[in-house]
Amino acid sequence: MPETLVHPSAWVAPTAKLGTGVRIGAYAVVENDVEIGDDCVLDAHAVIRPFVRMGTRNRVHSNAVLGGEPQHLSFSGGKTGLEIGDDNQLREAVTIHRSMSPDAPTRIGSGCLLMVNVHVGHDCQLGDKVVLTNDVNLGGHVTVGDGVLMGGMAQVHQYVRVGMHAMVSGSTSLARDALPYSMMWGILARHYRLNTVGLRRVGIKGDRYRALEAAFRALRDGKALDEVPETEDVCQLKTWLAEPSKRGLAGFARRGEKED
Repeated sequence: MPETLVHPSAWVAPTAKLGTGVRIGAYAVVENDVEIGDDCVLDAHAVIRPFVRMGTRNRVHSNAVLGGEPQHLSFSGGKTGLEIGDDNQLREAVTIHRSMSPDAPTRIGSGCLLMVNVHVGHDCQLGDKVVLTNDVNLGGHVTVGDGVLMGGMAQVHQYVRVGMHAMVSGSTSLARDALPYSMMWGILARHYRLNTVGLRRVGIKGDRYRALEAAFRALRDGKALDEVPETEDVCQLKTWLAEPSKRGLAGFARRGEKED
């Protein structure tokens, strides 16, 4: 069984629970009421604030701060939480804030990569295999589906939903929802086309891809999806569209318009 190793200069609170094989670097801080799963690594100067629950095999790089209080004037304290899955890479200076309410924690899925200086606000919900590149900033209550990729310095407004396998270009500002499987582009984001490369990587091609393409065209043209083949992907798209939205759907680029 691998040994848990804590650097002598690190500080681990008495009530923190560490799994087997955990490694904690110099000057790292693990506060009270924290659970860290087996084989996690906290690099030097990483900070884990109270009420964080972390799964297995996560790597937290230097100067990351996980579980900080929400940046919200109405927050008055309490045991609100942050839950992190397995096999995540949280790079240098990542910050993730815990939730406003104790009823539902901020959540990060499994297999995610959050690059340098990413910020995830309170009450965000990230799925599995999400990639947020350098300086991405998510406001509070943002929902990000499985397999989403966001380019550097992308910004997402509070309560916006980003559907599964969407790609958001760098420096894009999302103030409205992004369709699953789509490519978002522009300072004020619009839907340009399907995320062709990303879909191919997860095996969505052939008839599956053509069905999503037909659905995308129908939505762009303001039509219903009644004539679109009922593939599993299209059904997931319909389910996503039927869910409540506080921001509404982002617009579409004009036909033939090129990405910025």
